[in-house]
Amino acid sequence: MEHKGVTVWFTGLSGAGKTTISKQVAEELRSLGYKLEVLDGDIVRTNLTKGLGFSKEDRDENIRRIGFVSHLLTRNGVIVIVSAISPYRNIRQEVRDRVGNFIEIYVNAPLAVCEERDVKGLYKRARAGEIKQFTGIDDPYEPPLNPEIECRTDKEELAESVKKVLDGLKKLDYLA
Repeated sequence: MEHKGVTVWFTGLSGAGKTTISKQVAEELRSLGYKLEVLDGDIVRTNLTKGLGFSKEDRDENIRRIGFVSHLLTRNGVIVIVSAISPYRNIRQEVRDRVGNFIEIYVNAPLAVCEERDVKGLYKRARAGEIKQFTGIDDPYEPPLNPEIECRTDKEELAESVKKVLDGLKKLDYLA
């Protein structure tokens, strides 16, 4: 199926639901025949950006590299689904400017909810001082000011969030 390329960038705290929603959106789009690629922050960190730490500079470089790959794929007609905390507004804006066809999706859940969901035990370790510079605890998360789509995972079911994303992609003329 021919379609415009676009980067669909899911941002939010660890545990907010970025990966869960993005996987479901990818599954739906694949079933409809769209060309797409998924770049999950955790997977990218073990491959493309291995060796980078969690300083602001390293986090920015991580996002730049994901943005570079997203740009290449997007300009070649691929729907790129990115799921990455990407805590800083300025670097998300830099990637948006580079990619062009870019949709920011704020996966919004309060910190307390993310901590309750803490499947990997990261918040617990950060609170105990075992993990330094953890987003939301001792490193900031700058929420988007004007995301194209906001999913409130503390108030919506998964299906509602997925529908919001797919409807948004249609409204913005990225899906038939």
